[in-house]
Amino acid sequence: MRIFITGVNGFIGQALAKRLNKEHLVFGLIMPNEKPKISNITIKKSDLLNFNLIDQIIQKIKPEVIIHLAARTEVEKSFYEPVSFSTINYSGTVNLIEQACKDKDLKLFIFASTMETYGWQSLDNWKPFDENTPQNPNAPYAVAKVGCEYYLKYAGRAYKFPYTILRQTNTYGRKDNDFFVVEQIITQMLKNKKEINLGYNEPYRNFLYIDDLIDVYETIINNIDKARGEIFCLGPDNALSIEDLVIKIAKKLNWHGKMNWNTKPARIGEVYYLNSTNKKIKKVLGWQPKIDLDKGLEQTIKYWKKILCPK
Repeated sequence: MRIFITGVNGFIGQALAKRLNKEHLVFGLIMPNEKPKISNITIKKSDLLNFNLIDQIIQKIKPEVIIHLAARTEVEKSFYEPVSFSTINYSGTVNLIEQACKDKDLKLFIFASTMETYGWQSLDNWKPFDENTPQNPNAPYAVAKVGCEYYLKYAGRAYKFPYTILRQTNTYGRKDNDFFVVEQIITQMLKNKKEINLGYNEPYRNFLYIDDLIDVYETIINNIDKARGEIFCLGPDNALSIEDLVIKIAKKLNWHGKMNWNTKPARIGEVYYLNSTNKKIKKVLGWQPKIDLDKGLEQTIKYWKKILCPK
């Protein structure tokens, strides 16, 4: 099939394009000022807000599947740049949906949403989120994502627009970015044997290894009729505190330095519990994670050791 991936230069986009390119004709979208990070696929350049150019690209490619990954994803920054996040993440998505509505070949539009849309939950609701858990977005980033979900539902009702929404979990296994929590902890410990600086230890999160996430997309593409019109949480239901995550990584690295907590200010509107179940997607599509947290962390550590500690 002809598959069009927005944000193909990103962490998930690169991994997804490499996997799907083995069996499908893959096209990728990047920003005009970017250089392609993946070869062997056709690259298109455009800002999502360029109404006419996005229209031209879709009409030329005529994709059968659109995977919409492009977004600003740094949740903390969205508090300080709310207009930028809202414009890119919401308005850009609306433009893409409206142009995709004209594509008569389109079989499915897969939208990468987020568990952040669940936002604030009362203490008595600290149990795994499912697709029916109320959404209480608590960051501009999450508000924009909820807006995109509602726009897709509207388009589905009004135009029979074919969509699937994935409320993704924290994904790890990056190889070129140490900004996010798992990779940041690992690289700090590899670089500094005596001490590391951390934020605060209270939040609970669940984690999904990148290979499992790519399996999700591949499973959906292979089961379009079953996935169309559905919303899926991905889990796994394995939330642990950031402190426990740091301790787990330290043991795997045999690291015995000092952990300096609270070296960063608390995030505005911090969400202290994000955890989800994958019962629905397992039932509907037969997917469940294959790589547990221990194995995924070990694979991530192995990669960063090779980069930062070559023999």
